[in-house]
Amino acid sequence: MPVVRPLWSLARASAAWLYPDRCLLCEAAPGLLCPDCRALLPVLKLGCSRCAIALPQPGICGTCQQHPPAFTHATALFGYQPPLIQLIHRFKYYQQLSVGRLLGGLLAEGLAARLTPPYPELLLPVPLHWTRLWQRGFNQALELAHPVARQLGIPVRWDCLRRIRATPPQRGLSSAVRRQNVRGAFTVTRPLAVQHVALVDDVLTTGQTAAEIAVTLRQAGVARVDVYALART
Repeated sequence: MPVVRPLWSLARASAAWLYPDRCLLCEAAPGLLCPDCRALLPVLKLGCSRCAIALPQPGICGTCQQHPPAFTHATALFGYQPPLIQLIHRFKYYQQLSVGRLLGGLLAEGLAARLTPPYPELLLPVPLHWTRLWQRGFNQALELAHPVARQLGIPVRWDCLRRIRATPPQRGLSSAVRRQNVRGAFTVTRPLAVQHVALVDDVLTTGQTAAEIAVTLRQAGVARVDVYALART
């Protein structure tokens, strides 16, 4: 005979899943992320000012010197390493929205500490194709952008960019194949009366997706495109 749980019990279980009161990594200490586990996050201290790839000292990497990307500046807070990888995967692929709430807060807090005004006039989350959005149920970039918008006081718009081609996943592809993969994959859906925008995404890998979007935005009249990412590979 099936066990029927009372509504209050179901509500409490749902609330615990959405708003846990224990660390999401060790599950022992109170808070979404305890101090000990936070210390394990792979903070990216120095990176290329153009593409955010890790460098031993401040500057511009050789690749960006030879082939500057279409975006102006990229900021990434962490290296794409454990235990951050596990948190990102739990958020993206297992719909653990409490993890997304934590990651969005980390991104907002980190950008507020690293950036100086003038800020971009608009935040644009990197869009998913409608088929991927339907499969996943949400756009992780949009979920990350909302806390950043609140922290920095910048409007976020999800309806200005659209992915018009369902490209294969970029993971595991070379930079050249990634570039070809996303060519012509995006369009601006409405006029942008701004000159400075920032793209928001969870992971910046080779930067080809961000560069293709930046080309599209520049063709639409945007003068400067920055990139804000939680992690950099």
